Amino acid sequence: MEGDGFLSRWSRRKADAKSGAPRPEVAVPPAAAPAVTAETPLPSLPAVPASALPPAPVVPPSDTPLPTLDDVARLTRDSDFSPYVRRDVDPAVRNAAMKKLFSDPHFNVMDGLDTYIDDYGKPDPIPQSMLRQMTQAAFLGLFDDAEGDPKPPADGAEAAPSTALAATTKDPADDDPDLRLQQDDGARRPGAGEGAGS
Repeated sequence: MEGDGFLSRWSRRKADAKSGAPRPEVAVPPAAAPAVTAETPLPSLPAVPASALPPAPVVPPSDTPLPTLDDVARLTRDSDFSPYVRRDVDPAVRNAAMKKLFSDPHFNVMDGLDTYIDDYGKPDPIPQSMLRQMTQAAFLGLFDDAEGDPKPPADGAEAAPSTALAATTKDPADDDPDLRLQQDDGARRPGAGEGAGS
């Protein structure tokens, strides 16, 4: 039974299809369910009491006139809108009744949970006070008299560039000893050198 595996059957069918050999007919097993004939009696269903049945849907009598656009004009909030959604009502009358129903302010109250109720087309600029504090505004030169610009000395003498630069670039590690770089005073492994570049 070694040659009856899936791959061998598949390979054999593929080779037969290439050579044009006819496919062998596959025997279909008979259905497991017995065939139902006209003489076979159907099983009877148990009787259901009339009280257990749901009530029949109310079908309006056929002599009831269909609503018109004049009836739509007389609708109020408390009116019954069910005659306007029947299948045989004119679509124009149905649409007019639905417009009348949903034009009531009761249905136009926003719940505040809608994400897209705001008008995102209107500009929302950054306030001037916040914009002046931004470094990017000073870099772009948005303001002529930016507050962050260094002021010239009062006596008119210009400070040396290196002194001005040293005053503005103070290292924060100088004030906090925890931020200072620590020396590598730890004991080295025996035989470890300074590195390949030394």
